[in-house]
Amino acid sequence: MPFTIVHQDITKMKVDAIVNAANTDLQMGGGVCGAIFKAAGAAQLQAACDKLAPIKTGEAVITPGFGLPAKFIIHAAGPVYRQWNKEQNEQHLRATYTNSLKRAIENNCETIAFPLISSGIYGYPKDEALQVATSAIHNFLRDHDIDVTLVVYDKAAFSISRELLGAVESYIDEHYIETHEIKRRQLLDVEQDAIYEAEKDVAEYNEPIFEEMLAPPVGAPAPLDDLVGNLDEPFSQMLLRLIDTKEMTDVEVYKRANLDRKLFSKIRSNKGYMPSKRTAIALAVALELSLDETDDLLERAGYALSHAVKFDVIVEYFITNSKYDVFEINEVLFEYDQPLLGG
Repeated sequence: MPFTIVHQDITKMKVDAIVNAANTDLQMGGGVCGAIFKAAGAAQLQAACDKLAPIKTGEAVITPGFGLPAKFIIHAAGPVYRQWNKEQNEQHLRATYTNSLKRAIENNCETIAFPLISSGIYGYPKDEALQVATSAIHNFLRDHDIDVTLVVYDKAAFSISRELLGAVESYIDEHYIETHEIKRRQLLDVEQDAIYEAEKDVAEYNEPIFEEMLAPPVGAPAPLDDLVGNLDEPFSQMLLRLIDTKEMTDVEVYKRANLDRKLFSKIRSNKGYMPSKRTAIALAVALELSLDETDDLLERAGYALSHAVKFDVIVEYFITNSKYDVFEINEVLFEYDQPLLGG
């Protein structure tokens, strides 16, 4: 854990292993395969592949990464898409991801990056290829801890339902405040002098009153002391209490939140730990909190959802409508070029 989708050059990713969308003969090809061979060093990589070839569709083998930032290259043979045999297509593609992940675990890899296998010259429809990839990866991550990245080169792979996108778009239109700063700036330009004079007069008139109001009563503690002595329940403590209240396990929560186990351990063991806003929201989603409960949890970490931030409005839509699948939320965030929840 976690599982992330990105736009990036897979040959430049600093992970333990990258996956090559290979042919069964493990020969240098075009597209992603060709790019990986060139970046790694074509001659030495081909020599290593020749010792392992051929492989069957759905199988995966591993070689050193040679000139790549990645330590290993896992060569996985995806299926050539056949429209009349969709069930076998899916079985082979699913096996490609599962076997690649098995090779990674066998070689003590903690991070791995995939291209969208078979979605290029092999003709697998991008949206269907993405569905199989995410399903296979999710299933594997239920029983294993490994950080998985899926490198997607265009949004054509995302077949988010029109109904969902329409609902999110309507919610954004209704709640997203994009021009509040512009309106306020225009007001200041027009009325700046008048407002300044009025505020100055009021300040001069009320100065003695303000001083009297702000002066603390005799014998009372200083306001700062009051605040420090009455701090709210810290984020970590509230999180652990919510997990117990929801009768969930730690593993269930951090996997549903798309978080790394090590990060969750830091939160659990450090009572003063302050997570990022995306991490805090991911945990709220994993716990299926209401909007009020989410606001309360975020407040413990010093954050709040704002209608001036598109990311926040999208997340609020899902929480308000009790939609708590972090991967579905991330697909919509990806569509809007927003950062993703979790790791």
